Amino acid sequence: MTQTVTVPARTAESTALTELILETFRLNGCLLAAGDRMTGDLGLTSARWQILGAIEDRPRSVAQIARLMGLTRQAVQRIANVLVEEGFAGFADNPEHKRAKLVRLTDKGRSALDRINGRQAAWSARLATGMRVATIQAALAVLRTCRRRLEAEDR
Repeated sequence: MTQTVTVPARTAESTALTELILETFRLNGCLLAAGDRMTGDLGLTSARWQILGAIEDRPRSVAQIARLMGLTRQAVQRIANVLVEEGFAGFADNPEHKRAKLVRLTDKGRSALDRINGRQAAWSARLATGMRVATIQAALAVLRTCRRRLEAEDR
């Protein structure tokens, strides 16, 4: 005997949100490719840039970076190890935890990040041409609300 599954009716809001989510997936792929183009000549990738950006203002533990960026600790650890091996980052003692080292920028990492940040500023200015600040802020508010609700569900 087969069991039928009842699918709830879609609302206009849930349909629109689904379209936004699917577009976000497509946008994510485009952003990763653009980031790889911006960073490739420096020996970096979008993923490595993301980790360097997370420690730009101060050293953080792998777990802190993972929480901040919405990544798994294991993924951050793998990338942090590569960044350390290649001289973009280093590990430092963590006064709050004996075993969980802090990931910190090296001079090489700071130099690369400064160059990438300059490129990203010019790139985002080109991308934003013709867009209104209010429209961008409204889109940000929707994405932020979705992220916060998803984070709350995970708790």
